[in-house]
Amino acid sequence: MFRANLYSRLSRLLVASVEVSVQRASSGFRSILPTRSLVDNFVPNSRSFSLVSGSQASSSFNSLDLQSEVPASKIRNVAIIAHVDHGKTTLVDKMLTQAGGHVPGERVMDSHALERERGITISSKYTSLQYGAYTINIVDTPGHADFGGEVERVLGMVDGAVLLVDANEGALSQTKFVLEKALRAGLSPIVVLNKVDRPGCTKERCTAVESDIFDLFASLGASDAQLDFRVLYSSARQGWAAEELPPTGEAPAAASLAPLMDSILAGVPPPPGGAPFAMLVSMLGRDPFLGRIAIGRVHAGTARVGDRLRILRHTGEREGPEAKLTKILKRVGTSDVELREASAGDIVMVAGAEHVGVADTLADPAVAENLPPGHIDPPTLSMVFSPNDSPLAGTEGNELTANKIGERLRAEAESSVSMRVSTVQESGGERFEVKARGELQLGLLIENMRREGFEFSVSPPQVVLREEGGSVLEPIEDVVIECPDVCTGTIIDSLTARKGELQEMVPVPELEGRMRLTFSAPSRGLLGFRSVFATVTRGSGVMNRAFSKYDVHRGSMDSVSKGALVSMADGKTVAFSLWNLEPRGVLFVSPGQKVYSGMIIGEHAKGGDLEVNPIKEKAKTNFRAMGTDENIRLTPPRAMTLEDAIGYVGPGELIEVTPKSVRLRKSVLDSNLRKRASRSSAR
Repeated sequence: MFRANLYSRLSRLLVASVEVSVQRASSGFRSILPTRSLVDNFVPNSRSFSLVSGSQASSSFNSLDLQSEVPASKIRNVAIIAHVDHGKTTLVDKMLTQAGGHVPGERVMDSHALERERGITISSKYTSLQYGAYTINIVDTPGHADFGGEVERVLGMVDGAVLLVDANEGALSQTKFVLEKALRAGLSPIVVLNKVDRPGCTKERCTAVESDIFDLFASLGASDAQLDFRVLYSSARQGWAAEELPPTGEAPAAASLAPLMDSILAGVPPPPGGAPFAMLVSMLGRDPFLGRIAIGRVHAGTARVGDRLRILRHTGEREGPEAKLTKILKRVGTSDVELREASAGDIVMVAGAEHVGVADTLADPAVAENLPPGHIDPPTLSMVFSPNDSPLAGTEGNELTANKIGERLRAEAESSVSMRVSTVQESGGERFEVKARGELQLGLLIENMRREGFEFSVSPPQVVLREEGGSVLEPIEDVVIECPDVCTGTIIDSLTARKGELQEMVPVPELEGRMRLTFSAPSRGLLGFRSVFATVTRGSGVMNRAFSKYDVHRGSMDSVSKGALVSMADGKTVAFSLWNLEPRGVLFVSPGQKVYSGMIIGEHAKGGDLEVNPIKEKAKTNFRAMGTDENIRLTPPRAMTLEDAIGYVGPGELIEVTPKSVRLRKSVLDSNLRKRASRSSAR
């Protein structure tokens, strides 16, 4: 009896230790993608999706062997591409749900906190599911133009694409951008008209959208094979797709996404096999136990845990460091499954390559040439990051030094192919110029850093210009605006003053009283325009932007210089002083807020800056006061968010960013030095 109890205890301890090991192996990948238990695995089930429970899986098959034995002919790699808010992430959610996966809530692929807060996809993510005897690897891509680099880099991971288009809105600016990249990569997209369950989505509307999409394909130089695209109709929210459009507002009899899956199997070619191992790194992550994680598609060959590989730089360097594979993991549904080997067609995460970067190639030692990384459009906007040197520096954050800021920015640039970081040495110390695709991408980087405890200052955004053939070129964007027709005149005047050119003006289908305006405008003219647009349309307008090209500089813009109310003292603001300053302009601060000399506390009602004292208290006398500060009623200050500050900050100013505050300030805090510099520049 004693021996039996001892064996029972030992067996329980062994099982517990195995469970702890599995949990430790999987817990680190929460920084890459949300993880679940590693024992939930997909199993083949003809013409349907299925998932077996952990107990069934452990008794019926080994998860390591299941994934490694899928032949390349049974693998399909596909990307979901679309304009923002056309339903990409919702579609992937429903595909995983119908595959039997545990999908907690909505937007399961958007794992980052900012993605869930803003309801947008920021970085590309991948997963896989089993459809019959086939494994389908799916890559979910962002829809915003600022994250177009995420789309460009992952198209090298796939052999096909699903172009999702809102049947009510039609093809918009980012639809053109992502489609152009897919066609350039040689992909033949499957077109899915989404949101056809809406009441206004008629057959005539869908036919018109299909015609517009065909014209878009043709204008982008699609081949005959690419022009012969499949068209499906779907409702990602309801979880169905169909080859024929059902009656308006109704779902087909057998409502599922099986028609879409069948189209992927038929329209997306399998990955090529043979040749030595080669994998193009498209994404990077970091795990506290395993270190740097390289994510990408295996283009050829097979690699196993323990194999030694060489790193071929995308810059063309022949001699690169070696790597030893310590872990190979694959995304299955919402789980990370550990593999013994990775073969051609697999999209996997590998550990052991500490020195690999995005667009580099992990390859067998016999491979001499790196895989082509593909073309990435250059950044169009830059900002300079520097340590915070204001009087309030160090009071709200814990990451303050230039070294820490530089390390964080370089780490971001390693994982973002569309971002560039360079060091700027100035008399005031080390600074860092960050080039990116737009205000949103830079704003999210700044927001992430402040949440991590960083304190720093950033300069006003500047467009990245080029010189070719003696001409100065500037980035031009396509801008599509939907707004009430009563606002069109004001919007046209505003964008024309910013060197924008009206391309098209048409009514929005099925929406009475709304117009769609298409502009071609320089990026510099769009800086700060979003807040103007929101004010003009009273929040009822929609604006979408996408990079178009570099074109000849359109000349200087007529701008009305806005003056600033600049504090001339250090301390806490007083209601009495703010009440006296209200006639001078719009305030950004409230009573009891810390300010310092050189800090911008409001917008001057007239041109030019005005130095004011916001901490001056009411003079005390021996006479009985008629009232106190508690009786002073102030107009609520303008709340300046990070996005507002990026669009508002002007030349000679900085944005001070801390974990708790976003402040505007002059780059030179001393008023005498500012006046001296102003006189010098005027000469």
